[in-house]
Amino acid sequence: MAGGSENDDVLEVSLSHNGADEAQSMLKGQAEIWGHMFAFADSMALKCAVELRIADIIHSHRRPITLSQIATCIDSPSPDIAYLARIIRFLVHAKIFTAAAPPGGGETLYGLTPASKWLLHDGELSLAPMVIMNNHPSLTAPWHCFAACVKEGGIAFEKTHGRQIWDFATENPEFNKIFNDGMACTAKISIKAVIAAYKDGFDSIRTLVDVGGGTGGAVAEVVKAYPHIKGINFDLPHVVATAPSYDGVSHVGGDMFESIPYADAIFMKWILHDWNDEECIKILKNCQKAIPKNIGKIIIVEVLIRPDDNDLFEKTRLVFDLAMIAHASHGKERTEVEWKKLLEEGGFPRYTIRKIPTLSMIIEAYPA
Repeated sequence: MAGGSENDDVLEVSLSHNGADEAQSMLKGQAEIWGHMFAFADSMALKCAVELRIADIIHSHRRPITLSQIATCIDSPSPDIAYLARIIRFLVHAKIFTAAAPPGGGETLYGLTPASKWLLHDGELSLAPMVIMNNHPSLTAPWHCFAACVKEGGIAFEKTHGRQIWDFATENPEFNKIFNDGMACTAKISIKAVIAAYKDGFDSIRTLVDVGGGTGGAVAEVVKAYPHIKGINFDLPHVVATAPSYDGVSHVGGDMFESIPYADAIFMKWILHDWNDEECIKILKNCQKAIPKNIGKIIIVEVLIRPDDNDLFEKTRLVFDLAMIAHASHGKERTEVEWKKLLEEGGFPRYTIRKIPTLSMIIEAYPA
């Protein structure tokens, strides 16, 4: 009887521990769902910081400053400091800004972090325009159509706005500018990383066409770094119509599904992910026609989905794939296996992949 009682005690303790572990796991699960449920708050608070230019205000003082100093510099005759305090408190928790009490006492001082330095409007490299773009109501609305897309198929952006994103941009000049500014800032970040990691890749190129190059910022940076290259910025007519002038760069309006200007090499950043496989193959075949067979190549800068690639951008790459559902016409981010198949069918059976210090990677591909 005594032995049985001891076993019962052990079982009771074990069950107690199991029950406690399950309760803790469920509590953790609840916390995770709450966190995911309100994940949009991160974006909204970040957008607020960019719109109020909080990072720029702190940066202009060249040192951490108080809440009242930040409020004084906001473009408003009577900013609500209580609201501002709550928003900055959230952003401090998110490690966008720092908060520290001064040694001698007094008001809390708020400073910049490596993250908030990417929000400076006048910074050499800035993600501020991309924050504004991705949180524009016209781009957030299609995310609400995911369930409808699963049930019915179709294009989320078109379900929301009655037209695809390129037509919408053509009809809405204000949105078109916000979109182009967002693309331009990411192009600048990507191209700096490309130039740093692809130094030997541009040496033999005399002419380079940037397909879907937006307002030309990316190809202009390449030409600046390699003045022997003649740059061609190629995009839809309404896009290049707003493009500024750059030394060594000509702007050409057209449609990549019809033809592409001839050059030694073709550069494409975040273009093919917007389209389905059949459309990508058509673009790639037009690329093949536009470059010399013996020395020509395409330089593709895209997100690659690598499930086991545990780096800083792993989750963001998966988010980008969801953004393709929201904004593109059947576009998607692809795995290396998918890229290999796409390139082969498009006439580029040989390729190499290079990692660069940013979200995207370089795919250098050669014609058959």
